[in-house]
Amino acid sequence: MTDRDTLFTIGRLARRTGLDARTIRFWSDAGLVPPTTRSSAGYRLYDTEAVARLELVHTLRELDIDLATVRAVLERQTSLAAVAAAHARALDAEIRTLRVRRAVLRSVAHRDSTTEELRIMHELATLSAAERQRIIDDFVDEAFAGIEPDAPGAHIANGMRSMPATLPDDPSPEQVDAWIELAELVRDQGFRDRCREMAVTGARAEDAQVPEVDMTAGTTALEAGIAPDSPAAADVLARAVPDGTDRTALADQMATFTDARVERYWSLLAIINGWPARPPMVPGAEWLIAALRAHA
Repeated sequence: MTDRDTLFTIGRLARRTGLDARTIRFWSDAGLVPPTTRSSAGYRLYDTEAVARLELVHTLRELDIDLATVRAVLERQTSLAAVAAAHARALDAEIRTLRVRRAVLRSVAHRDSTTEELRIMHELATLSAAERQRIIDDFVDEAFAGIEPDAPGAHIANGMRSMPATLPDDPSPEQVDAWIELAELVRDQGFRDRCREMAVTGARAEDAQVPEVDMTAGTTALEAGIAPDSPAAADVLARAVPDGTDRTALADQMATFTDARVERYWSLLAIINGWPARPPMVPGAEWLIAALRAHA
């Protein structure tokens, strides 16, 4: 008798494959691995083709593929390649979710977060990419409603809408923290109102003449420890601001478009997307505003 002619009882199948006899019997009863024949005593017997079928069922179930899909593969209602591709995509999604959860837990461990903070972090971090983008879109829609796309202030809205805020597949704790802070920031009504003020003012100032100001002068003076109301600050302004400038009006205009929270928005996006960090500009701008008002 050749190996092809060999018949196996469920017990022999169990020993050959390492599977539990009850599992083999269940799959057989379900029609996934029907017996080839029966012995004179009524025992189920399986040939080598049935063994191969059993091993395929075992492999698919180990991959967590449901019985209905396993049956479709065995009956060739769908190809094994199609099932494998679909399952691989599902595993990719699960792996991404697990990586985000791992990053959240690492962030919690690093921050020594409270139970409530953990709940909020997990809720925000595990949103889908579409849900995360919807948070940004809702913010932009409210803050910049009615602003014409080609208005001077519209570039802020266009930038905020187009810049991706999607967590990478394997985010670091810092990126998770940044996303959570970003989500909380754009949900803050005060921040939304501030962004709208900037956009509306920018749209109205289409024909306004803006003096050319050396914005780096404020940062340099701040780092040098020069007080905005000091005589040295007046010398800085003389070099940084054109003669004849209405300093009070310029200070008011700069104050409208200077906000640490807006700058923080872009910094958080940089962290999430892995972009190089940019030096903060707001502290230097605030120094210039204070100096302009002090020496108006």
